[in-house]
Amino acid sequence: MKKKFLLISSYPDSLINFRGHLIKALISEGLEVHVVAPDLITNISVTKQLKLLGVHMHEVELKRTGMNPFYDLRTVFKLWRLMLKIKPDYSLGYTHKPVIYGNLAAWMARIPKRFALITGVGYTFQSKIFLLNYIVKTLYRIALGNTHKVLFQNPDDESLFFTLGILSPLDNKTAVINGSGVDLEKFKLAPFPNSIQFLLIARLLGDKGVREYFQAASEVRKKYQDISFGLVGWIDDNPNAISQTELQYWIDRGDVKFYGRLDDVSSAITDCSIYVLPSYSEGTPRTVLEAMAMGRPIITTDAPGCRETVVDGKNGFLVPVKEVDELVAAMLKFLDEPSLIEQMGAQSRKIAEKKYDVNKVNQQMLREMELK
Repeated sequence: MKKKFLLISSYPDSLINFRGHLIKALISEGLEVHVVAPDLITNISVTKQLKLLGVHMHEVELKRTGMNPFYDLRTVFKLWRLMLKIKPDYSLGYTHKPVIYGNLAAWMARIPKRFALITGVGYTFQSKIFLLNYIVKTLYRIALGNTHKVLFQNPDDESLFFTLGILSPLDNKTAVINGSGVDLEKFKLAPFPNSIQFLLIARLLGDKGVREYFQAASEVRKKYQDISFGLVGWIDDNPNAISQTELQYWIDRGDVKFYGRLDDVSSAITDCSIYVLPSYSEGTPRTVLEAMAMGRPIITTDAPGCRETVVDGKNGFLVPVKEVDELVAAMLKFLDEPSLIEQMGAQSRKIAEKKYDVNKVNQQMLREMELK
Protein backbone atom coordinates (compact mmCIF):
# COMPACT_ATOMS: atom_id res chain seq x y z
CA MET A 1 0.00 0.00 0.00
CA LYS A 2 1.27 3.47 -0.91
CA LYS A 3 2.20 5.83 1.90
CA LYS A 4 0.23 9.07 1.99
CA PHE A 5 1.60 12.62 1.96
CA LEU A 6 -0.63 15.58 2.92
CA LEU A 7 0.30 19.07 1.68
CA ILE A 8 -1.43 21.95 3.50
CA SER A 9 -1.82 25.30 1.72
CA SER A 10 -3.59 28.60 2.35
CA TYR A 11 -3.94 29.46 -1.33
CA PRO A 12 -5.01 27.01 -4.10
CA ASP A 13 -2.98 28.57 -6.94
CA SER A 14 0.25 28.06 -4.98
CA LEU A 15 -0.24 24.29 -5.16
CA ILE A 16 0.56 24.49 -8.88
CA ASN A 17 2.61 27.67 -9.14
CA PHE A 18 4.91 27.03 -6.18
CA ARG A 19 4.55 23.33 -5.26
CA GLY A 20 3.67 21.72 -8.59
CA HIS A 21 7.15 20.31 -9.11
CA LEU A 22 7.34 19.15 -5.49
CA ILE A 23 4.04 17.27 -5.92
CA LYS A 24 5.44 15.57 -9.02
CA ALA A 25 8.61 14.65 -7.11
CA LEU A 26 6.56 13.14 -4.27
CA ILE A 27 4.50 11.10 -6.74
CA SER A 28 7.67 9.89 -8.46
CA GLU A 29 8.81 8.53 -5.08
CA GLY A 30 5.69 6.36 -4.99
CA LEU A 31 3.65 8.45 -2.55
CA GLU A 32 -0.11 9.02 -2.69
CA VAL A 33 -0.39 12.81 -2.53
CA HIS A 34 -3.28 14.63 -0.85
CA VAL A 35 -3.64 18.43 -0.79
CA VAL A 36 -5.88 20.66 1.30
CA ALA A 37 -6.60 24.36 0.77
CA PRO A 38 -9.48 26.80 1.16
CA ASP A 39 -11.64 27.46 -1.93
CA LEU A 40 -9.88 24.65 -3.77
CA ILE A 41 -12.77 22.72 -5.29
CA THR A 42 -14.23 25.82 -6.99
CA ASN A 43 -10.84 26.70 -8.53
CA ILE A 44 -11.37 24.91 -11.84
CA SER A 45 -7.93 25.66 -13.29
CA VAL A 46 -6.05 24.28 -10.28
CA THR A 47 -8.27 21.25 -9.75
CA LYS A 48 -7.96 20.29 -13.42
CA GLN A 49 -4.18 20.26 -13.21
CA LEU A 50 -4.14 18.40 -9.90
CA LYS A 51 -6.51 15.74 -11.28
CA LEU A 52 -4.15 15.14 -14.19
CA LEU A 53 -1.41 14.45 -11.66
CA GLY A 54 -3.62 12.03 -9.73
CA VAL A 55 -3.69 14.19 -6.60
CA HIS A 56 -6.44 13.75 -3.99
CA MET A 57 -8.05 17.13 -3.17
CA HIS A 58 -9.69 18.38 0.01
CA GLU A 59 -11.09 21.74 1.04
CA VAL A 60 -11.02 23.36 4.50
CA GLU A 61 -11.95 26.94 5.35
CA LEU A 62 -8.91 29.05 6.25
CA LYS A 63 -8.43 32.81 6.25
CA ARG A 64 -4.93 33.84 5.20
CA THR A 65 -5.07 37.12 7.13
CA GLY A 66 -6.49 38.18 10.49
CA MET A 67 -6.60 36.38 13.82
CA ASN A 68 -10.07 35.41 14.93
CA PRO A 69 -9.47 32.75 17.64
CA PHE A 70 -12.86 31.10 17.22
CA TYR A 71 -12.57 30.89 13.43
CA ASP A 72 -8.98 29.63 13.62
CA LEU A 73 -9.87 27.06 16.29
CA ARG A 74 -12.57 25.75 13.98
CA THR A 75 -9.97 25.50 11.21
CA VAL A 76 -7.72 23.38 13.45
CA PHE A 77 -10.67 21.13 14.31
CA LYS A 78 -11.62 20.64 10.65
CA LEU A 79 -8.03 19.89 9.67
CA TRP A 80 -7.78 17.39 12.54
CA ARG A 81 -10.97 15.60 11.42
CA LEU A 82 -9.72 15.50 7.83
CA MET A 83 -6.41 14.02 8.93
CA LEU A 84 -8.13 11.32 10.97
CA LYS A 85 -10.05 10.41 7.83
CA ILE A 86 -7.08 10.43 5.42
CA LYS A 87 -4.55 8.94 7.88
CA PRO A 88 -1.48 10.41 6.11
CA ASP A 89 2.00 9.18 6.93
CA TYR A 90 3.55 12.60 6.28
CA SER A 91 2.31 16.19 6.41
CA LEU A 92 3.83 19.48 5.26
CA GLY A 93 2.36 22.93 5.88
CA TYR A 94 3.70 26.07 4.24
CA THR A 95 2.96 29.78 4.83
CA HIS A 96 1.94 31.06 8.26
CA LYS A 97 -1.41 29.52 9.13
CA PRO A 98 -0.86 26.11 7.49
CA VAL A 99 2.43 25.91 9.39
CA ILE A 100 0.81 26.75 12.74
CA TYR A 101 -2.67 25.27 12.50
CA GLY A 102 -1.73 22.48 10.10
CA ASN A 103 1.02 21.22 12.39
CA LEU A 104 -1.10 21.55 15.51
CA ALA A 105 -3.78 19.43 13.84
CA ALA A 106 -1.18 16.95 12.55
CA TRP A 107 0.24 16.59 16.05
CA MET A 108 -3.21 15.96 17.53
CA ALA A 109 -3.97 13.48 14.75
CA ARG A 110 -0.66 11.74 15.48
CA ILE A 111 0.63 11.86 11.93
CA PRO A 112 3.92 9.92 12.07
CA LYS A 113 6.10 12.50 10.27
CA ARG A 114 5.29 16.22 10.40
CA PHE A 115 7.14 18.97 8.54
CA ALA A 116 6.93 22.75 8.17
CA LEU A 117 8.20 25.04 5.40
CA ILE A 118 8.81 28.66 6.39
CA THR A 119 8.44 30.63 3.16
CA GLY A 120 9.09 34.05 4.71
CA VAL A 121 8.46 35.98 7.89
CA GLY A 122 7.34 39.41 6.65
CA TYR A 123 5.34 41.21 9.34
CA THR A 124 4.68 38.07 11.40
CA PHE A 125 6.58 39.28 14.47
CA GLN A 126 6.45 43.03 13.83
CA SER A 127 3.09 43.87 15.39
CA LYS A 128 3.29 46.72 17.92
CA ILE A 129 0.65 44.95 20.01
CA PHE A 130 2.61 43.01 22.64
CA LEU A 131 -0.14 40.47 23.33
CA LEU A 132 -0.57 39.65 19.62
CA ASN A 133 3.19 39.22 19.22
CA TYR A 134 3.28 36.95 22.24
CA ILE A 135 0.39 34.81 20.97
CA VAL A 136 1.90 34.38 17.50
CA LYS A 137 5.31 33.39 18.89
CA THR A 138 3.72 30.99 21.35
CA LEU A 139 1.65 29.34 18.62
CA TYR A 140 4.74 28.94 16.44
CA ARG A 141 6.69 27.54 19.38
CA ILE A 142 4.03 24.91 20.14
CA ALA A 143 3.42 23.98 16.49
CA LEU A 144 7.07 23.76 15.47
CA GLY A 145 8.08 22.12 18.73
CA ASN A 146 6.02 19.14 17.61
CA THR A 147 7.36 18.86 14.06
CA HIS A 148 10.13 16.55 12.95
CA LYS A 149 11.89 19.10 10.74
CA VAL A 150 11.45 22.77 9.88
CA LEU A 151 12.65 23.91 6.47
CA PHE A 152 13.63 27.55 5.91
CA GLN A 153 14.17 29.35 2.62
CA ASN A 154 16.97 31.55 3.92
CA PRO A 155 19.41 31.50 6.86
CA ASP A 156 18.17 34.85 8.24
CA ASP A 157 14.72 33.46 9.02
CA GLU A 158 16.25 30.36 10.60
CA SER A 159 18.45 32.57 12.79
CA LEU A 160 15.44 34.73 13.76
CA PHE A 161 13.50 31.68 14.98
CA PHE A 162 16.52 30.69 17.08
CA THR A 163 16.89 34.21 18.48
CA LEU A 164 13.20 34.41 19.42
CA GLY A 165 13.41 31.07 21.19
CA ILE A 166 10.82 29.49 18.90
CA LEU A 167 13.34 26.80 17.97
CA SER A 168 16.63 25.72 19.46
CA PRO A 169 19.71 25.07 17.31
CA LEU A 170 20.54 22.24 19.74
CA ASP A 171 17.51 20.28 18.52
CA ASN A 172 19.10 19.86 15.08
CA LYS A 173 15.69 19.84 13.40
CA THR A 174 16.07 22.67 10.88
CA ALA A 175 17.50 22.97 7.37
CA VAL A 176 17.87 25.78 4.84
CA ILE A 177 16.87 25.16 1.23
CA ASN A 178 17.24 27.42 -1.80
CA GLY A 179 13.71 28.81 -1.94
CA SER A 180 11.03 27.11 -4.03
CA GLY A 181 13.38 26.83 -7.01
CA VAL A 182 12.64 27.86 -10.57
CA ASP A 183 11.70 25.85 -13.66
CA LEU A 184 14.65 26.48 -15.97
CA GLU A 185 12.81 24.92 -18.91
CA LYS A 186 9.82 27.23 -18.61
CA PHE A 187 11.82 30.35 -17.78
CA LYS A 188 14.45 30.33 -20.50
CA LEU A 189 16.94 32.96 -21.61
CA ALA A 190 15.15 35.69 -23.56
CA PRO A 191 16.57 38.46 -25.76
CA PHE A 192 16.49 41.96 -24.32
CA PRO A 193 13.93 44.50 -25.60
CA ASN A 194 15.02 47.38 -27.82
CA SER A 195 14.34 49.98 -25.13
CA ILE A 196 15.21 49.78 -21.45
CA GLN A 197 12.42 48.95 -19.04
CA PHE A 198 12.48 48.20 -15.33
CA LEU A 199 9.93 45.77 -13.91
CA LEU A 200 8.43 44.86 -10.53
CA ILE A 201 6.10 41.88 -10.03
CA ALA A 202 4.46 41.71 -6.61
CA ARG A 203 1.33 41.77 -4.56
CA LEU A 204 0.79 45.49 -4.06
CA LEU A 205 1.83 45.66 -0.42
CA GLY A 206 3.86 48.29 1.36
CA ASP A 207 6.42 45.73 2.55
CA LYS A 208 7.08 44.62 -1.03
CA GLY A 209 8.68 48.04 -1.59
CA VAL A 210 6.01 49.15 -4.06
CA ARG A 211 6.02 52.74 -2.78
CA GLU A 212 9.81 52.94 -3.03
CA TYR A 213 9.54 51.66 -6.60
CA PHE A 214 7.01 54.38 -7.46
CA GLN A 215 9.20 57.09 -5.95
CA ALA A 216 12.36 55.80 -7.64
CA ALA A 217 10.58 55.68 -11.00
CA SER A 218 9.56 59.31 -10.58
CA GLU A 219 13.13 60.38 -9.77
CA VAL A 220 14.77 58.42 -12.59
CA ARG A 221 12.32 59.75 -15.16
CA LYS A 222 13.34 63.31 -14.31
CA LYS A 223 16.66 62.50 -15.97
CA TYR A 224 15.59 59.78 -18.44
CA GLN A 225 12.06 60.55 -19.55
CA ASP A 226 11.98 57.77 -22.16
CA ILE A 227 12.63 55.01 -19.60
CA SER A 228 9.58 52.95 -18.62
CA PHE A 229 8.73 51.21 -15.37
CA GLY A 230 6.46 48.19 -15.54
CA LEU A 231 4.35 46.94 -12.65
CA VAL A 232 2.61 43.55 -12.52
CA GLY A 233 0.47 42.68 -9.52
CA TRP A 234 -2.77 43.11 -7.68
CA ILE A 235 -4.12 44.73 -4.52
CA ASP A 236 -4.21 41.99 -1.92
CA ASP A 237 -6.64 41.49 0.95
CA ASN A 238 -4.04 42.56 3.48
CA PRO A 239 -3.85 45.41 6.00
CA ASN A 240 -0.50 46.38 4.47
CA ALA A 241 -1.90 46.71 0.93
CA ILE A 242 -1.65 50.00 -0.93
CA SER A 243 -4.99 51.55 -1.92
CA GLN A 244 -6.54 51.71 -5.36
CA THR A 245 -6.42 55.51 -5.07
CA GLU A 246 -2.68 55.47 -4.44
CA LEU A 247 -2.05 53.10 -7.35
CA GLN A 248 -4.16 55.25 -9.66
CA TYR A 249 -2.21 58.35 -8.63
CA TRP A 250 1.07 56.88 -9.86
CA ILE A 251 -0.51 55.53 -13.03
CA ASP A 252 -2.01 58.95 -13.82
CA ARG A 253 1.40 60.57 -13.33
CA GLY A 254 2.72 58.38 -16.11
CA ASP A 255 5.63 57.04 -14.06
CA VAL A 256 4.52 53.40 -14.15
CA LYS A 257 2.80 51.12 -16.65
CA PHE A 258 0.41 48.90 -14.74
CA TYR A 259 -0.27 45.51 -16.34
CA GLY A 260 -2.48 44.09 -13.59
CA ARG A 261 -2.36 40.48 -12.58
CA LEU A 262 -0.84 37.99 -15.05
CA ASP A 263 -1.17 34.22 -14.89
CA ASP A 264 2.08 33.88 -16.81
CA VAL A 265 4.70 36.52 -15.99
CA SER A 266 7.29 35.29 -18.50
CA SER A 267 6.06 37.68 -21.19
CA ALA A 268 6.44 40.64 -18.81
CA ILE A 269 9.98 39.54 -17.90
CA THR A 270 10.81 39.18 -21.60
CA ASP A 271 9.76 42.80 -22.13
CA CYS A 272 11.94 44.10 -19.31
CA SER A 273 15.66 44.82 -19.12
CA ILE A 274 16.19 44.97 -15.33
CA TYR A 275 14.11 43.33 -12.63
CA VAL A 276 13.53 45.22 -9.38
CA LEU A 277 12.23 44.00 -6.01
CA PRO A 278 12.67 46.51 -3.14
CA SER A 279 11.05 44.15 -0.61
CA TYR A 280 11.57 44.47 3.14
CA SER A 281 11.82 40.69 3.63
CA GLU A 282 11.15 37.45 1.73
CA GLY A 283 11.59 33.71 2.06
CA THR A 284 13.31 33.55 -1.30
CA PRO A 285 11.53 35.74 -3.87
CA ARG A 286 10.18 33.55 -6.65
CA THR A 287 9.84 36.40 -9.16
CA VAL A 288 13.52 37.25 -8.75
CA LEU A 289 14.46 33.64 -9.52
CA GLU A 290 12.25 33.68 -12.61
CA ALA A 291 13.86 36.90 -13.84
CA MET A 292 17.32 35.47 -13.16
CA ALA A 293 16.48 32.31 -15.10
CA MET A 294 15.47 34.50 -18.06
CA GLY A 295 18.81 36.30 -17.92
CA ARG A 296 17.82 39.57 -16.28
CA PRO A 297 20.02 41.57 -13.90
CA ILE A 298 18.49 42.21 -10.49
CA ILE A 299 18.12 45.16 -8.14
CA THR A 300 16.85 44.06 -4.75
CA THR A 301 17.31 44.84 -1.08
CA ASP A 302 19.96 43.71 1.34
CA ALA A 303 17.20 41.99 3.31
CA PRO A 304 16.43 38.41 4.40
CA GLY A 305 15.76 36.18 1.41
CA CYS A 306 16.46 38.91 -1.14
CA ARG A 307 20.18 39.16 -0.44
CA GLU A 308 20.60 35.45 -1.16
CA THR A 309 19.78 35.96 -4.84
CA VAL A 310 22.30 38.67 -5.73
CA VAL A 311 26.07 38.79 -5.66
CA ASP A 312 26.41 42.57 -5.45
CA GLY A 313 28.12 43.93 -8.55
CA LYS A 314 28.03 40.55 -10.32
CA ASN A 315 24.43 39.84 -11.31
CA GLY A 316 22.92 43.04 -9.97
CA PHE A 317 22.93 45.40 -7.02
CA LEU A 318 21.80 45.20 -3.40
CA VAL A 319 20.33 48.35 -1.83
CA PRO A 320 19.27 49.12 1.75
CA VAL A 321 15.62 48.60 2.67
CA LYS A 322 13.40 51.70 2.27
CA GLU A 323 16.27 53.81 0.84
CA VAL A 324 14.85 55.41 -2.29
CA ASP A 325 18.03 57.36 -3.08
CA GLU A 326 20.09 54.15 -3.09
CA LEU A 327 17.49 52.45 -5.27
CA VAL A 328 17.63 55.34 -7.74
CA ALA A 329 21.44 55.20 -7.77
CA ALA A 330 21.38 51.50 -8.64
CA MET A 331 18.94 52.12 -11.48
CA LEU A 332 21.07 54.92 -12.85
CA LYS A 333 24.14 52.65 -12.94
CA PHE A 334 22.41 50.56 -15.61
CA LEU A 335 21.22 53.62 -17.52
CA ASP A 336 24.61 55.32 -17.43
CA GLU A 337 26.40 52.09 -18.40
CA PRO A 338 23.94 49.95 -20.46
CA SER A 339 26.55 47.25 -21.17
CA LEU A 340 26.07 46.11 -17.55
CA ILE A 341 22.58 44.87 -18.39
CA GLU A 342 23.70 42.04 -20.64
CA GLN A 343 26.80 41.23 -18.59
CA MET A 344 24.95 40.91 -15.31
CA GLY A 345 21.97 39.21 -16.91
CA ALA A 346 24.25 36.38 -18.09
CA GLN A 347 25.52 35.96 -14.54
CA SER A 348 21.95 35.77 -13.22
CA ARG A 349 21.21 32.80 -15.47
CA LYS A 350 24.38 31.01 -14.31
CA ILE A 351 23.44 31.48 -10.64
CA ALA A 352 19.90 30.23 -11.33
CA GLU A 353 21.25 27.10 -13.01
CA LYS A 354 23.75 26.37 -10.25
CA LYS A 355 21.70 27.22 -7.15
CA TYR A 356 17.98 27.48 -7.87
CA ASP A 357 17.06 24.70 -10.33
CA VAL A 358 13.65 23.53 -9.02
CA ASN A 359 14.59 19.88 -9.49
CA LYS A 360 17.69 20.26 -7.31
CA VAL A 361 15.72 22.15 -4.65
CA ASN A 362 12.99 19.49 -4.48
CA GLN A 363 15.51 16.67 -4.27
CA GLN A 364 17.04 18.46 -1.28
CA MET A 365 13.60 18.76 0.32
CA LEU A 366 12.94 15.04 -0.18
CA ARG A 367 16.27 14.21 1.45
CA GLU A 368 15.57 16.48 4.42
CA MET A 369 12.19 14.76 4.91
CA GLU A 370 13.91 11.36 4.59
CA LEU A 371 11.83 10.48 1.55
CA LYS A 372 14.86 9.75 -0.62
